[in-house]
Amino acid sequence: MNNLDYGAIGNCRTAALISKEGSIDWFCLPDFDSPSIFTKLLDNEKGGSFAFSVSDNYTISQQYLGNTNILTTLYESDEGAFTVYDYMPRYSTTESDYYLPPEIHRYIRLVKGNPKLRVHYNPKMNYAAENVNHEIHKDYIRTSSEKNKHNKIYLYTNLGFETVLNGDEFVLKRDAFFLLSYTQKLVTVDINRIHLDYERTKVYWLNWVNRARKYTQYDEMIKRSLLVLKLLSYQDSGAMLAALTTSLPETIGENRNWDYRFCWLRDASMSIDVLLFMGHRNAAKRFIGFVKKILKSRDDVYQIMYGIRGERELTEEVLTHLSGYENSYPVRIGNAAYNQVQNDSLGYLLDVIYKYYLYFPGTLDEVEAIWEIVRNIVRRVIKSWASVDQSIWEFRTKELNFVFSKVMSWVALDRASNIADLLQKDNYAAAWRQEADKIKAEVFEKGWKESMQSFSQAYENEDYDSSLLLMQYYGFIEPKDEHYVKTVKAIKENLFHNGLMYRYKAEDDFGAPSSSFTICTFWLIEALFVIGEEAQAKEIFESMISNANHLGLYSEDLDFETKRQLGNFPQAYSHLAFINTASLFSEEKPLSKFIRP
Repeated sequence: MNNLDYGAIGNCRTAALISKEGSIDWFCLPDFDSPSIFTKLLDNEKGGSFAFSVSDNYTISQQYLGNTNILTTLYESDEGAFTVYDYMPRYSTTESDYYLPPEIHRYIRLVKGNPKLRVHYNPKMNYAAENVNHEIHKDYIRTSSEKNKHNKIYLYTNLGFETVLNGDEFVLKRDAFFLLSYTQKLVTVDINRIHLDYERTKVYWLNWVNRARKYTQYDEMIKRSLLVLKLLSYQDSGAMLAALTTSLPETIGENRNWDYRFCWLRDASMSIDVLLFMGHRNAAKRFIGFVKKILKSRDDVYQIMYGIRGERELTEEVLTHLSGYENSYPVRIGNAAYNQVQNDSLGYLLDVIYKYYLYFPGTLDEVEAIWEIVRNIVRRVIKSWASVDQSIWEFRTKELNFVFSKVMSWVALDRASNIADLLQKDNYAAAWRQEADKIKAEVFEKGWKESMQSFSQAYENEDYDSSLLLMQYYGFIEPKDEHYVKTVKAIKENLFHNGLMYRYKAEDDFGAPSSSFTICTFWLIEALFVIGEEAQAKEIFESMISNANHLGLYSEDLDFETKRQLGNFPQAYSHLAFINTASLFSEEKPLSKFIRP
């Protein structure tokens, strides 16, 4: 497979990636960050998968079922046809509770004729480090690790157990199903139960999407991106994952391979903006709830990222037994970036807290407790903003005075000052605004380079950096300010290549970057739009649409020449940015004339 031609399904507890041929090649149980039981994505030989095979006479096509996260794969030939509906159950049980078991359903609907197929059920435990044993019981196949028999999964089906385990060819004569679960089921599992969970899950997704804004153009693509963002949220805590995968390479054959199944604070600000803007207050509120959980005391040391339950230690290790995606080694789990110094991170955090005060303030004691935390964060920002750091790009050895880190330090103090205004703490508001003004003055003095006619990546260099396109997004500078206009044009001239953007071109810890960071192209589109270059922005946007995969999903990176998708997938940041830019070029659909606004 030479592209990330995968669909993603999930239920806000875990998720799976399914190839365009219908093979589950990545699936972690019971949670997003648990070890995988299907790992073919990261090792074609050892990884294990759950697939269907048919003869070469069949054509295979794939799409999502309307505005849902149910994936359909149609297998069709002269002898017959069948459709596989892949989903993970998710639906409301009460006003505030959801049914989201750690399981995947594969509902096979006979369409016509007498199609023939084989089932290839090949799980491998613990990231394919452990082979398995199968035991046939009355109602299910129990699969357990050879190393730890308590590490087990259960497969329920109305097909013959021996036929499934042997991979024998059979004729599909009626609708069939597979239910693969982390836990033994206490209800009767039959085709009626599968139908019920399917319908309930379909209705849940349709209702969820229907609450969002609707647009005259790009509406289906916007909804697909919104559905991806929902898939990337963790129900138990409200955290949002950066992506569903680990170690998909930014460039084939290189080692820029990272685990993205964690929650970065820098995603929080933009994600809440988008969710609120699109009409999903509850999703934004739950993310705010996650932020409140990690702000345990005013004495906390704040990190750039956390585990999906708020874990602080995300120790990185290499899985030496896996060859990697297309042999791009190493495969990493955990992420050592959690203990980096990135001065921009507190800007995102205070931006999130500001939205808490604006939209979701709690009880008086909670508001007071978070005010204490705000004051503590501000003290840290004032102490650290003038120091070097490792930047938004998480350089592992490079420490400089990065301009965007200074900008986000300004954002931190700006939002803190706004919070103080809301709480009528005028002295704090004035003092913090004065410090913010000091940062802005220094950025204009040391970050602006006349020789470049642009702000530079760092005070110490004259490198171009796409992150500076966000200066206006966070309110640091007006979009029509000549410094920003010139910066946008200079960055485009130097980092735009073959319709895509570099993050930067300077060498980092692993050499010079050779792929495009997808979100940077979306940042450029928005920057061009706000400085008045709307036609140019629209042209680049239309080109970017064609770079989504066959289901409208985006990864982290794109190859400049082939446009193949690279990096972890699907990427929350890419889809957030898509929604932001798509909404620039489309009008919101008007309400019905029978509905008073």
